[in-house]
Amino acid sequence: MLIGVPAETDPAETRVAASPETVKKFIALGAEVAVEQGAGLKAGFVDADYQAAGARLVSAADALGADLVLKVRRPAAQELAHMKSGALVIATMDPYGHQDAIEAMARAGVSTFAMELMPRITRAQVMDVLSSQANLAGYRAVIDGAAEYGRAMPMMMTPAGTVPAARLFVMGVGVAGLQAIATGRRLGAIVTATDVRPATKEQVESLGAKFVAVEDDEFKQAETAGGYAKEMSDAYKAKQAALVASHIAKQDIVVTTALIPGRPAPKLISADMVKSMRAGSVIVDIAVERGGNCELARAGETVTTENGVKIVGYSSVTRLAATASSLYARNLYAFAETLIDKANKALAVNWDDELVKATCLTRGGAVVHPNFQPK
Repeated sequence: MLIGVPAETDPAETRVAASPETVKKFIALGAEVAVEQGAGLKAGFVDADYQAAGARLVSAADALGADLVLKVRRPAAQELAHMKSGALVIATMDPYGHQDAIEAMARAGVSTFAMELMPRITRAQVMDVLSSQANLAGYRAVIDGAAEYGRAMPMMMTPAGTVPAARLFVMGVGVAGLQAIATGRRLGAIVTATDVRPATKEQVESLGAKFVAVEDDEFKQAETAGGYAKEMSDAYKAKQAALVASHIAKQDIVVTTALIPGRPAPKLISADMVKSMRAGSVIVDIAVERGGNCELARAGETVTTENGVKIVGYSSVTRLAATASSLYARNLYAFAETLIDKANKALAVNWDDELVKATCLTRGGAVVHPNFQPK
């Protein structure tokens, strides 16, 4: 049983799919682990750390040719060429809107598992990559916002006068949003937050922030059984936008985190709203890789508008590579462990397991996940 850990091919990706800690755990299960040379450097894990944990340092082709391949992002076409038919590949696959890439993995004959499709059940909490990474993204977004703001966050009373506390507004109160609220509060900001899901109001208030939303009948029904936000009607969006527009003009830092699975990020901040903000204000758009919640956000850039508002569009989680990799690696280990027969020290996938069924995209040369069947 050979487990391969290749370096990520995307130049913007700083994370790695295994840490020295999880390498040790895999070896304790009877696996041999092959890590591509330099795979963990951007995350602060040097080759010597992996060797000390018992891993073998190999080329990219050798790591990709393993029985089980662990990755951060979906394998690229050039990586699939090195994978053997029947191999297992675990990664965040970003499957929505990328049907061609899914079918390419099927043609390569590999069995792929999308970690972001992991069901949100008690048994799978330790495997929840969306939560582990979003938690860090929410934290980093506030740190980035504070750095760009150029003023102090907490209220300070000095002999020279009083420095007012910064006003932080968090849009979208999932895992990232809650961490953003908590971080903003720790830094001394006056925090407000909004979300279309009614259950979040109590969560926001429990963290000492104020909840801002149009609380009508549609708002009370705006949550799916899985705990995600529903797409709202145009009428509700208009009412919410009007409320947000008046509120946002008074804010110093705005963090947007709103995402709906399988859809582009909803537009929450229009160009006109940005124009209403004061010079020196900051917007940090966590959802920028999905099109962004802010109309003017640009992925991988910090945009400064004509009226002096900064819009940060950097990936928050890749800027915390060491911590993000450590948590992601533990998520992957927790799932991969369920695919291993401990007695025989070999891969033994139970294809009827609910976690396998929920996450398996391709198997036996075909796309098997019901949500991504070719049309």
